[in-house]
Amino acid sequence: MAKSGPDKSMASHVSGQSNKPLSRPAHALTFQKVAEELNADTLAGLSPAEAKRRLEEFGSNDLGEAEGVQPIKIVIAQVANAMTMVLILAMAVSFGIGSYIEGGVVAAVILLNVVVGFFQEYSAEKTMDSLRSLSSPTASVVRDGEAKVVPSGEIVPGDLVEVKMGDTVPADLRLIEAKNFETDEALLTGESLPVRKSENSVFDDVTGPGDRLNVAYSSSTCTKGRAKGIVFATGTYTEIGAIASALHKKDSRVRPVKRKENGKAGPHRYLEAYTLTLGDVIGRFLGVNVGTPLQRKLSKLAMLLFGIAIVCAIIVLGANKFDTKQEVIIYAVATGLSMIPASLVVVLTITMAAGTKRMVQRNVIVRNLKSLEALGAVTDICSDKTGTLTQGKMVARGAWIPGLGTYTVELNSEPFNPTKGDIRFDSRMPNQISFKPATEKQAEAEVEAGSGYGSVVKPTELLANSKSRLQEFLAVATLANVATVYEKGGEWHSRGDPTEIAIQVFSNRFNWNRIPMTTGENPEWKEVAEFPFDSDVKRMSVIMRNNRTGENVGFTKGAVERVIGVCTRYYDADAPAGESTEVEMTDEFRTKIISNMEVFAGLGLRVLALASRTIDASVEVSEDTNRDVVERDLVFRGLIGLYDPPRPESAAAVRECHEAGIEVHMLTGDHPETAKAIAIEVGILPKNMRRMRADVARAVVMTATQFDALSDDEVDQLPVLPLVIARCAPSTKVRMIEALHRRHKFCAMTGDGVNDSPSLRRADVGIAMGTGSDVAKDASDIVLTDDNFASIVAAIEEGRRIFDNIQKFVLHVLAENIAQAGTLLIGLAFKDVTGLSVFPLAPVEIVWIIMITSGLPDMGLGFERAVPDIMRRPPQSIKTGIFTLEFIVDMVVYGLWITALCLASFVLRVYAWGGGDLGERCNEQYNDSCETVFRARATTFACLTWFALFLAWELVDVRRSFFRMQPGSKLYFTQWMHDVWRNKFLFWAIVGGFVTLFPTLYIPVINHKVFKHTGISWEWGIVFIAAGLFFAGVEAWKWAKRVYFRHVATKKTGKQWKDMDVEERVFGSYFSDSGSSEGSIDANGRD
Repeated sequence: MAKSGPDKSMASHVSGQSNKPLSRPAHALTFQKVAEELNADTLAGLSPAEAKRRLEEFGSNDLGEAEGVQPIKIVIAQVANAMTMVLILAMAVSFGIGSYIEGGVVAAVILLNVVVGFFQEYSAEKTMDSLRSLSSPTASVVRDGEAKVVPSGEIVPGDLVEVKMGDTVPADLRLIEAKNFETDEALLTGESLPVRKSENSVFDDVTGPGDRLNVAYSSSTCTKGRAKGIVFATGTYTEIGAIASALHKKDSRVRPVKRKENGKAGPHRYLEAYTLTLGDVIGRFLGVNVGTPLQRKLSKLAMLLFGIAIVCAIIVLGANKFDTKQEVIIYAVATGLSMIPASLVVVLTITMAAGTKRMVQRNVIVRNLKSLEALGAVTDICSDKTGTLTQGKMVARGAWIPGLGTYTVELNSEPFNPTKGDIRFDSRMPNQISFKPATEKQAEAEVEAGSGYGSVVKPTELLANSKSRLQEFLAVATLANVATVYEKGGEWHSRGDPTEIAIQVFSNRFNWNRIPMTTGENPEWKEVAEFPFDSDVKRMSVIMRNNRTGENVGFTKGAVERVIGVCTRYYDADAPAGESTEVEMTDEFRTKIISNMEVFAGLGLRVLALASRTIDASVEVSEDTNRDVVERDLVFRGLIGLYDPPRPESAAAVRECHEAGIEVHMLTGDHPETAKAIAIEVGILPKNMRRMRADVARAVVMTATQFDALSDDEVDQLPVLPLVIARCAPSTKVRMIEALHRRHKFCAMTGDGVNDSPSLRRADVGIAMGTGSDVAKDASDIVLTDDNFASIVAAIEEGRRIFDNIQKFVLHVLAENIAQAGTLLIGLAFKDVTGLSVFPLAPVEIVWIIMITSGLPDMGLGFERAVPDIMRRPPQSIKTGIFTLEFIVDMVVYGLWITALCLASFVLRVYAWGGGDLGERCNEQYNDSCETVFRARATTFACLTWFALFLAWELVDVRRSFFRMQPGSKLYFTQWMHDVWRNKFLFWAIVGGFVTLFPTLYIPVINHKVFKHTGISWEWGIVFIAAGLFFAGVEAWKWAKRVYFRHVATKKTGKQWKDMDVEERVFGSYFSDSGSSEGSIDANGRD
């Protein structure tokens, strides 16, 4: 069993030491010595088998503080909540007035509720606990030479860990490589500024944590650069582990006393603090200030119903002239109990837990339960392009070198293998080549003639034919690059950023590889400094020293506009190294570069510019040097175009969003033409842009510069917010969210970088990528484990399903409450010879239906699958939530219809076939005069039980007929049988409800003494007829709703939402040949 907490050796643990002590603290040893003592490999890392063995030896990398699932707390929560307290109050009243049977039954129901609730809640908590572990921080480790992402808890001493900007350091690391690496250690040392780290420093044993500049501490955040390190301490042996108890101190729940500047406070301030604290305690107990918004709303609903229950009880007492006889009190208790939705909160918790579990199966991890409720209301998705809409597996497809020509790489099935795929060479510039022949015949003619976009040439020939320009281009491509591409066991592997991998693979085609050029006994190049990619300047640079000449050379790559802006020269012809054909960069040539870039971008390629310069020997360069000193007076070397193919499922997912009334916005760092090409390919933009009005066409595709230059008022006056924003900066994302909010939109935003955290927090639903930074994940509501746009759509569909199901079971519960309360309140008119009201339903019958008959069907509705058109209707309103106008009307209609049928069955049995004999004291016990009342009560109870069970099936789809829930089915008469069997939990719950009805009716003593009814015979005819009328009434109501909503939809848009073409729904109002199709359909948009 792996250990996870401190053991006896912690008492003698020395700061800076490993789990298993080294000869000296890690900061006092060179990293080579640390690696040697830990038996670690600084190149290939540990083997998986060794990592597993060490995990068993040293235990999990956590602080041993996770509380996990606590059964005692769950039991207390089951007892100490408002619903149970109401039942306890009813039990106390029953015992107090001597109704021991009713009191005993309520006590048994309380016990059953607590036991069942405990096991359900325990199961839900276990599910949520396992999901929390899925969303825990991860770390990038190298094992057997392969980079892997593993949960931070699985990190062991000796692991080789890679950290980049935005990552949380998973354990205490002795750094072996630090490139411009800084960490935020405020959590540990209180130091507010980031700390620059250096791998080669060695310090004294007694050096304090804040001065150990060769160590990165667990839980600190990388704010700049990147690093590699060997793990020397994990779990409670880390520096943060030593002070974990202080860090994780629980917040006080006592409200602070407001004091004056001199520290004193008046008595009223103490009273205010105590009152607010007491209010908080009561609010937590009642559940109105804890949990998700929907949980709080339902807790408030429960309080409202509790108030209504008291009013109903008072009405009962008033109708009986406040007579305090036992049977009057018990009638009041019964009426009060009829309004208590006892299973509501438990079913909600279980539904949400089950929903989060289902989401994991669809590659979505829910970090915040409130996002489950919010997902169904999303109207706009702002998505990144690379890796989300596209595959994130980039391939270099084209390159252009001034003075040489254009290189085109043909696609192949192995993107990391540089030996696969032919290279075509054409001496012309890209803007002189027809990459998209006008006709198939033209394409065939070009292939036969060997023209088109060049002929196939071997890389060795291309290198031999180039005097120096191709080599200089490849030097930038290889060295301004920190990705690794290597062959192992006959297979090609890669590690690093997909963009850099693609460029490195392109260089490897010509046998230019960074590893042999920078490592080994006598490498040609040595790295001096690295300036990582910055989203503000959109460039990255590496300074290398040529060991043969002693020169420092700066290699830069980045966004084309940003690189050519700092270039002052280029070469217009090929020439041997040393011979200059250098030409001064002009605005005219910059325009030519942009023109060639737009050709590549129009093919959907992401285009980067490469440049370099020799740095004057008098300039000392380090990572502390201002990058502006390095990134100036550059020589332009050429362009490289990278193709990131869209995911096969992206176009279908975008179409599904459009069908669901959700607008998709692409916010990308790419060039506008690249972004536009991909957006058209996946369906974010219409294929025929020329149909758009001119003002709309200008607005739908913008650069971040154009968008950010607009004031808020100007943004609000745009006919439509941009569907594509190119060259997007993190601040642009925030402005986009604010613009959407001003238009009353409800938006989801994706992000993966540190700079994305403000927009993720500002969005209604923040979506982080599984491969993104820990900072982004911490700021998000949900995490995509596969970084796939289709998973966002799956999450929205699941969110809508959960929302629908919650709405269904809440409607089921409340409609029953209205039916029961209505039956009892109107039943006050039935008075016996003593002048006291005779209840149509006994208290135990009420409790039985609430807790036994309806509890499991409610849960079954929570597990119901999505209705067929769930993604073919507009998003629901987050403001109204589940309590829409349709919901409220349905609740009243179903409640009153059931009330009418129950009262009719009671009246028929008592007055039509019972002579109107209501007996004497029939609320207390059975006697000969009560035969009619007891049989009428049993008939009413059977009717209400059947209605409650049948209503659950009817609510599977709140508009479609129970007999036709699958509109495309050809099983016209038997489809309903398949539908009821599909949700087996609901099916068996309803069957169980039917079966348990009969013992209550026919077992002697139980029927008379407990349920206050007796067995029935011919009265089943009334029950069957009432059931038929119930189905007829509900089906008629659903039909009326379908007709009404069809009429409303047609009146507003000329056609129903589901019948509109997708492009017409999304872009119809922007086409110049179309009238406005705006105007929302009803809240659910269903037919």
